[in-house]
Amino acid sequence: MTDHRRRCVLAVGLGLALLPFIGCDSGLRAAPDATAVDKAFARLWDAPDTSSAAKNAKDVVDAGVSFDEAWTRLKRGRAYSKDVPRGLTRFKHRTSDGLEHNYAIVVPENYDASRAYQVRVQLHGGIGRPSGEPGREGLDRILGSADQIYVHPVGWAQAKWWDGNQVENIVGILDGLKRTYNVDENRIYLTGISDGGTGTYFMAFRETTPWASFLPLIGDMGVLADASITTDGDMHPGNASNKPFFIVNSGRDRLYPTAIVEPDIKYLRRLGVQIVYHPQPESGHDTNWWPNEKDNFEAFVREHPRDPLPDRLSWETERTDRYNRAHWLVIDKLGSTAGETLIPDSAYLFPQRETSGRVDLVRRGNTVEASTRGVKELTLLLSPDQFDFNAPIKVMTNGRAAFEGKVEKNVATLLKWAGHDNDRTMLFGAELKIEVGKR
Repeated sequence: MTDHRRRCVLAVGLGLALLPFIGCDSGLRAAPDATAVDKAFARLWDAPDTSSAAKNAKDVVDAGVSFDEAWTRLKRGRAYSKDVPRGLTRFKHRTSDGLEHNYAIVVPENYDASRAYQVRVQLHGGIGRPSGEPGREGLDRILGSADQIYVHPVGWAQAKWWDGNQVENIVGILDGLKRTYNVDENRIYLTGISDGGTGTYFMAFRETTPWASFLPLIGDMGVLADASITTDGDMHPGNASNKPFFIVNSGRDRLYPTAIVEPDIKYLRRLGVQIVYHPQPESGHDTNWWPNEKDNFEAFVREHPRDPLPDRLSWETERTDRYNRAHWLVIDKLGSTAGETLIPDSAYLFPQRETSGRVDLVRRGNTVEASTRGVKELTLLLSPDQFDFNAPIKVMTNGRAAFEGKVEKNVATLLKWAGHDNDRTMLFGAELKIEVGKR
């Protein structure tokens, strides 16, 4: 054995593989402490919310876990306890403004922690009531035939479905539900009745990522354009094009008859929104039609699971601190740039009070083509489930090359978004920052 080889073998034998012996294999690395990684992951799975999960995700990275091991564990997810409440259980969730929100969940009595469950979040009507006392979460409840978990938030005058605190509340409730119950992340859908139906439209315009589909019942998106209604920001109905809709309205509804809502439905269809519309000509502002529509409703949900990594996305926002993300697209900075290819939408129904930016993108293999208006910077979240990290990735913005090259998987990025999204089916290995119009 040569002296050169003896030095390499000796380094390995003494556990000193990280020392810079010239000519030794640069791939030799000290293995992470398996116990430390196990403990760090246990803390991540036990985190009660996204804030704690973000800190614990960093601990997993600091434990020295490899990308591949972290990916495998995150795909597998946490081990769910069998000892959880079943039936109807009431809870409270506090939002960042200090407001306490009552809500209830209904879990099948035969809940099996080894299988993932569909989730229905249902928003009730009568949002103007002065208090959000427990028990209101059952208002307007309609039961389907699917074996699923029901979530019933409570809305009231201080927390209307189109208020920012309710978006935070509902997203927070979903996050907590996924930490306790085995939820099918791609079969979470939002429905609502009357004001709840209107709130369903609002969520589609502002916070699309968690949802598989939207099912507004006897609601009216036009309410969100009423000058007397204060919504959390501007409405961008084109954002509804990211998810399918199942809509029911009644001909004799004293509040939102089909004659009023159908022009809006036609407008959404012109924007490319996929809509199944079942008008009820002889019904009023009620759900007497539910027995006849229940099977259609459940079939629509069954046939439209969420694609967590869609190849096409369209998103518009006037903010970059929230409501600026659709799945793997994040809008970071607003402002006009040269060569923009999207034109402003006509101001149908909704006045635009603030300047907004919009991105439409499509992925074909490892190439992303984005058209923009009023956006200077954006981030693409890249998943190994969607992109080939062994080949170059190309990004075009408004017909011009903005990036081309290989992107490295990053375990810190993987854990960061896993801690935030709490989603086994939507994991990201890299963040690609794009300055629109420049390379």
